Amino acid sequence: MELDGQRVPVTLLTGFLGAGKTTLLNHLIRDPQAGRIAVVMNEFGDVGLDHDLIEEATEETVLLQSGCLCCAILGDLAKTLGGLIENRSAGTIQFDRVVIETSGIADPGPIVHTLASDFQIAQAFRLDGVVTLADAATGMKTLDQQFEAIHQVAMADVLILSKTDLVEPFDLSRFENRLEGINASARRIRADHGRIPVGALFGLSAMREGVTTSDVDKWLGMTPELAKPDPLAGLSGFAATPAASMTFNPSAPARHAHHDHRINSASIEVTEPIPANVFDFWLDTLIALKGPNILRMKGILHVEGLQYPFVFHGVQHIFDAPVPLKNWSGADTTSRVVIIARDMPEADLKASLDMLLMRPAESTASKDLASGMMVETIDMPF
Repeated sequence: MELDGQRVPVTLLTGFLGAGKTTLLNHLIRDPQAGRIAVVMNEFGDVGLDHDLIEEATEETVLLQSGCLCCAILGDLAKTLGGLIENRSAGTIQFDRVVIETSGIADPGPIVHTLASDFQIAQAFRLDGVVTLADAATGMKTLDQQFEAIHQVAMADVLILSKTDLVEPFDLSRFENRLEGINASARRIRADHGRIPVGALFGLSAMREGVTTSDVDKWLGMTPELAKPDPLAGLSGFAATPAASMTFNPSAPARHAHHDHRINSASIEVTEPIPANVFDFWLDTLIALKGPNILRMKGILHVEGLQYPFVFHGVQHIFDAPVPLKNWSGADTTSRVVIIARDMPEADLKASLDMLLMRPAESTASKDLASGMMVETIDMPF
């Protein structure tokens, strides 16, 4: 099982109440291709693992015949993950990856924060992706009533649509359009009675060494197959964009509830390497002014003077350590950044991202960002 150095990949499994997370987990831990998994959950009783999978159970841990294990969150997530690493180092348990199952009304943001901000946890684990289950039968009503569900969709790398066989094609299309309006960069997959290929759940993040151009494009939702979605294929994403152009989510009539319009996303592609001071100033300014409203930000950056690009990822003001892609090959120097934000108009997102197109010559203050002189020459929209 591929690891980034010694860090264990973590998949965050979230989703609507009744969307089928338990069913998905039961299929997952039966699948030999999934390897040995440590499943972390709030309470065992909420999950309902199939009894024929359980080999041994204690108050804190359930061992499974597949070699996987499940453990309850004790006190807080950081302590639970720390305990897993201690036991793994001691040789008492073995696992290749972790799946964290949240409650149906949980905001995934705090968990992503923990993985990135707790020093010991960040040294041992890395976020491999956010997988959100969306119930096609009741999803429209859930999105109308629960803003947490909007957050779950907005933060997803992959959206698993369950119970699609229970809705009419027209209603399913409306639901998928609504999901795309919230998060167009997330890949969508229709589950077959809780079953999906294991490969669709793992290896989602490009925040690891040795990734390819294709891996990065999939992570950012910019692959060719996502650019021209087949409405029956369950896959969609950003439309193809010309160099140094902007792509924004459609905001038209598909928006249904007042919750939806609070979430906007935008992306940018810049063909030439970006001056380091321009990127630093843009990021510092955005985080200082709008940090709490940044649900997710991710991208690949080619910086002037650096031999290879790096990938970065952040939630609000918390960012993972950037990963340099030292084995990057090819002449493409296009930087790509994707932002999903809350309560931040698309016009503000566009104005912010436009700053990445600047060249130092366009501002007399660009050579001395630390002095704050650049603020005098840039009209910030926020």
